[in-house]
Amino acid sequence: MASAAHKIDDREDSSASIHPTEAVVVRFAGDSGDGMQLTGGQFTLSSALAGNDFATFPDFPAEIRAPQGTLFGVSAFQINFGSDEIDTAGDAPDVLVAMNPAALKTNVKDLRPGGLIIADSGEFSARNLSKAEYEANPLEDGSLAKWQLIHFNISQLTMDAVKPFGLGNKEALRCKNMWTLGLALWMFDRDRQPIVDWLNGKFAKNKVLADANIAALNAWHSYGETAEIGQPGHAIHIPQHHLAPADVAPGLYRTITGAEAVAYGLVAGCQLAGVKMFFGGYPITPASAILHYLSNLKHFGVTTFQAEDEIAAIASAIGASYAGQLGVTSSSGPGIALKGEAMGLAVMTELPLVIVNSQRGGPSTGLPTKTEQSDLYQAVYGRNGDTPMPVIAARSPADVFECAIETVRIATQFMTPVMLLTDGYIANAAEPWKVPDMGDREPFPVTFLESAPDTGFKPYGRDEKLARPWVKPGTPGLVHRIGGIEKEVDTGHINYAPTNHQAMTDIRKAKVDGIAAHVPEQDVCLGEDNGKLAVVGWGSTFGPIHQAVRRARAKGHDVSHIHVRHVWPLPENLGALLKRFDKVLVPEMNTGQFKTVLRDQFLVDAKPLNKVSGQPFRIAEIEAAIEGELA
Repeated sequence: MASAAHKIDDREDSSASIHPTEAVVVRFAGDSGDGMQLTGGQFTLSSALAGNDFATFPDFPAEIRAPQGTLFGVSAFQINFGSDEIDTAGDAPDVLVAMNPAALKTNVKDLRPGGLIIADSGEFSARNLSKAEYEANPLEDGSLAKWQLIHFNISQLTMDAVKPFGLGNKEALRCKNMWTLGLALWMFDRDRQPIVDWLNGKFAKNKVLADANIAALNAWHSYGETAEIGQPGHAIHIPQHHLAPADVAPGLYRTITGAEAVAYGLVAGCQLAGVKMFFGGYPITPASAILHYLSNLKHFGVTTFQAEDEIAAIASAIGASYAGQLGVTSSSGPGIALKGEAMGLAVMTELPLVIVNSQRGGPSTGLPTKTEQSDLYQAVYGRNGDTPMPVIAARSPADVFECAIETVRIATQFMTPVMLLTDGYIANAAEPWKVPDMGDREPFPVTFLESAPDTGFKPYGRDEKLARPWVKPGTPGLVHRIGGIEKEVDTGHINYAPTNHQAMTDIRKAKVDGIAAHVPEQDVCLGEDNGKLAVVGWGSTFGPIHQAVRRARAKGHDVSHIHVRHVWPLPENLGALLKRFDKVLVPEMNTGQFKTVLRDQFLVDAKPLNKVSGQPFRIAEIEAAIEGELA
């Protein structure tokens, strides 16, 4: 997806005669080859340049290579944008652009009553209707009566628009996503020039394709203006809307995805720690993009390595940490399972290591393109033996940047592996990000032990944080053993004694538990710090929970929102905070994993609200659960 940088100086004036609108949710849907992600990405670019706040949700098909026109091959991109604060990609779309019957079938149920459907009637052939399991053409049989329906033969209109450029039918039809984008830009009063510039850059080596796509982009705008279809009373009436820029703090803003934010945050963290980074990764959906972004940041002292498998990836990262760089690896649930033994080795050797887990749906290979919070048990408890590891969870694409810095800080200061949890939604979604001034950040420089103390070198001697010294191999007088067999207290020699194993197990646990004293106390992000109901979340559930609580409070309900970033160890004050509420509700995109952790640690009667559909929560789902708990 393209990025946009937008300088906000003051609240920009954008008076317009077109209908003012506070926020709109638009979903583009079509075959995986129809360019819906590209269309959505470029519309996001236009929203960013317009100064709107926004959140996006790219929804990739369950079967990436599904046959064309089938229900399992539908790709969708949703954006919620407006002049108010946007915390989530939105509930029911206001506008659905459906490029074929399958796209309509799989997405129309989400459209709000009275919402607008824009469909490509040219794709509603008998063959495509059959593939989508329609018995009759929904554009003609009245089954869509509860929505506004407008349909054009977008395919034919696109062919007509690009006819002068001599393209074959296949290449010509590939331009219809630009025709659709032109429609969206016209509807929401957006400047086409940034998209024109992007197309000229993308097809710089093929001017014919650039010109054809630009012609398709402009075709709708010309049609809409000439036919005056934005005017009431026209046979085809599509109202135009204008969304004013969001009222945000002055600064330089750009769009950022979660995968980009991970890469930038890890680099920033290593800069603050004063160490180089080694990234060992193996491609897996949706984590692969992190490797791609980091490979372009080598000028910041980043070394990237694409390993032959998941085990080799983490083993190489552990080796880098042993050598004096910060080892980083990333994966998703199945790959994290394969890395489990090596994570135990990193805990045993007490080396700093960052493991990024971009969670996805289901066990085993599951639903690789769908989002879920399914790996919390795996992160907190999921290794053999007693293997404690700090876990941090990001709440949004922009928040990933801060969380990545925090993982680097904890890993290097406490000499421990740390897991950073994102998910498919966060990794692929985008939102505006205020580019930070890193000069204002407090560094946390790493100190390597470079000579033996007078009392002699103790590889497992510890500081006040129970962290052992970090020693670069080859440093004279600081030779020590490495490996997975139990170490002796202080000396690091191999030691099988029961009392020694007990002591080392207790120390490793105490070190991780002690991190809780070095993280911020848990706050209440919306509402009071006591009352009838606390809705507790972690990770990407932040947006829908926050909006649901905001709506409930507007109705007068006594409800607060608590969002936990440091999932393990939990903030020291969290238990006392939760006990100040009569009820605790925990919405999660799993079967109740964080609910179990809270019950285990604090003996609170946390109630679950679970969803495992591969889709984010809707605001309305959480709002209904709040109403039920307070009834």
